[in-house]
Amino acid sequence: METRHPRRWWILVVLCLSTLVLVVDSMALTVAVPSMTEDIGASAQDIQWILDSYILVFAGLLLTSGSLGDRFGRRKVMVLGLLLFGLASLAATVCANPAEVIAARITMGVGGALIMPSTLSILITVFDEDERPKAMAAWGSVSMLGLVGSPVLGGVLIDHFSWHSIFFINVPVVALAVLAALTLMPESKGPWQKPDPLGAVLSVAGMTALIWWIIEIPQHGVFGGRSAITLVVAVVSLAGFVIWENVTDAPMVPLVLFKHRNFSGGSLSLTLVQIGNGGLLLVLTQYLQFVLGYSPIKAGLAFVPLAVAALLGNGAGAGLAAKIGNRLLILAGMLVMASSFALLTTVTAYSGFTLPAIALGLLGLGAGLAMPAAVGALMGTIPEEKAGVGSALNDTIQQAGTALGIAILGSLLTSSYTAEMPADAPEAARQSIGGAVAGGDPGLVAAARQAFASSMSTTFTISAVGVLAAAVLAALVMRDKKPAPAAEESTVHDTTELVA
Repeated sequence: METRHPRRWWILVVLCLSTLVLVVDSMALTVAVPSMTEDIGASAQDIQWILDSYILVFAGLLLTSGSLGDRFGRRKVMVLGLLLFGLASLAATVCANPAEVIAARITMGVGGALIMPSTLSILITVFDEDERPKAMAAWGSVSMLGLVGSPVLGGVLIDHFSWHSIFFINVPVVALAVLAALTLMPESKGPWQKPDPLGAVLSVAGMTALIWWIIEIPQHGVFGGRSAITLVVAVVSLAGFVIWENVTDAPMVPLVLFKHRNFSGGSLSLTLVQIGNGGLLLVLTQYLQFVLGYSPIKAGLAFVPLAVAALLGNGAGAGLAAKIGNRLLILAGMLVMASSFALLTTVTAYSGFTLPAIALGLLGLGAGLAMPAAVGALMGTIPEEKAGVGSALNDTIQQAGTALGIAILGSLLTSSYTAEMPADAPEAARQSIGGAVAGGDPGLVAAARQAFASSMSTTFTISAVGVLAAAVLAALVMRDKKPAPAAEESTVHDTTELVA
């Protein structure tokens, strides 16, 4: 087609680099958790905040940043986010205590919120429906390479330097992405419309309060302490946001997207997947290092089956979607993912790595099949002029699912572990396996490893149920789009995304 952008594949390279920086940071940090815990004396709560503070800010700002991209220029907003993310990463290389790391992660969350919606919205506007599956497969493949490459590189850096160096990985990737964006990518934005400051304030307040409430569930309970107040703020703000967006003549977010079965069904099913996946990497990293005794670099290499299988799934999924449709492919992929979690529930302290490796391979294959298909179905519902905020809306829902998954699974893991540990064990050992291993008592370490494996099994049972529910929801709600005659193409497109 002559209307296709001549530099679209070069633009895809920029989008891949921009997304890669978020994947690299997330996975490298996960591998660094044990080293960080020991070096800066971070408690289990500190570690959770180091991981969750990023999600808190990221999810809270997504809708506003997506709207900013549509209004002021998606490339401009993405480059600003990359610069902020890179500077915060550089600052994190000199952090000396948990509070400083949390502050750096918050700033990185702001940058990430500016990057992600712009990345996906540019992909929507540059690639048409025919080429999007290929573009999404390439985009997903690069993310998978980052998924496996960053833990290995992070492990090497931790072994030779310190955990601080894992943040430096982001800096050269950011520099390359900014340079490529400024030289290769044209600016794009939606048509002008009145700003919606009240909608922006309500969305930020509501999503931030909601994620904060979710994060504090393990410590304060659902309604305990200040949780009740936070929940009230979240409900009132989000309810006010929905009401306002439906009555204002210039809404920031097109809530009408939820009338599309593929958008609502896809978003909700992927949220359930994110809940199931929430604690996976953190739990398995601790299993590999504290139970199996792997070094950080060996723990990073252990995720190779996940990445390789995901690459294979990505490659196969692009062709299968055209033959059997997105809906069936999403169902099949999610059922494979559910089976991987079911297999992980059988892992014990003496299982070694063979069983987790098979499970990770299945998880990667299932995700590689389901995710690009889900993205394709979602993206087809979003009009180009609302690409940024439409993308951000889906991202926001999924980030809430991720935070909920980390909170639920993290809380379940901790409480189950404590219950499994001997009542007369030292408090530090009963609170975390890291505390037990640090104590050095062989008998206590053996008990902690068995307790952790048992609690891990309980956690993955919840994950399997969540992903299975996602598969059923996708199959019942989503529909494959029927081919439209050429004369109706523009109409279909106008009435018609995902994550990270």
